Amino acid sequence: MQTGKTIAFYGVGLMGVPMIARLAAAGHRVRAWNRTFEKAKAIEGGNVIAVEHARDAAEGADIAISILTDGPAVLALVEENNLAAALPEGAAFVDMSSAKPEEATRLASILAEGGVGFCDAPVSGGPPGAEAGTLAIMAGCEEAAFEQVAPVLSAMGRPVRLGPVGTGQLAKLANQLIVGAAIGAVAEAILLVKEGGGDTEAFRDALTGGYADSKVLQMHGARMAAGDFEPRGRAALHRKDLGNILAEADKLGLDLPMSKMLGERFTRLCTELGGADLDHCALYLELLDLNGVSR
Repeated sequence: MQTGKTIAFYGVGLMGVPMIARLAAAGHRVRAWNRTFEKAKAIEGGNVIAVEHARDAAEGADIAISILTDGPAVLALVEENNLAAALPEGAAFVDMSSAKPEEATRLASILAEGGVGFCDAPVSGGPPGAEAGTLAIMAGCEEAAFEQVAPVLSAMGRPVRLGPVGTGQLAKLANQLIVGAAIGAVAEAILLVKEGGGDTEAFRDALTGGYADSKVLQMHGARMAAGDFEPRGRAALHRKDLGNILAEADKLGLDLPMSKMLGERFTRLCTELGGADLDHCALYLELLDLNGVSR
């Protein structure tokens, strides 16, 4: 007897592929959809089938999961394909993209018209976390909806409910602020040690276990020192998140000076220096340019 859920999964990208693999390995039946059908077709097999039309993926599904570029992309997916009607009444839709809280609220309202529950559940941990099933999953929804989706989300990481719809996205924005600030600080630290004649690998080793140690220091710091800026998390997406942070802060009447500074630097990296499609740790390159230092 099959105990796994039938899942409509929207978005077969750097994050989607390993997330789908984790769901399939947990015994769930995954219908994978992507705007470029060939990407979905490439991972077909076992508990995963590729679906060409978004509505076909939704029909009869217990849970739908999306991880797309941004909130507008998810809204377009849901509205253009009328997924509120395509999904069965009582099903749940989980958006794991990084979006604005107001976009999550809008999605919840649209889906509720068809009797479909909603949870915004953005993630942190990148492709390595998705592959290992250790993603930090920040959920915003009612308690009943969380209880419905948490067992499925647990195949991909550790889901934690923050509060009502929208609070998951708010937590992700806060997460991106912390990560961006850490990347900026690590970039300056690596440059300082390197230009002063220190060994950056030994520097990271020396800080292991101390207050300054972090995944950003160990993973992104190593990539900065090695000049490895292949995208795991694109700079353009982090720039987008910083814009959303500032917009949300403005609504709340808050002044976030570090967010403003990071937004300006990521904008410069993406526009003036052509780094939009590089990894967000390429903020190191913006720092090098600012100091007139070559790689």
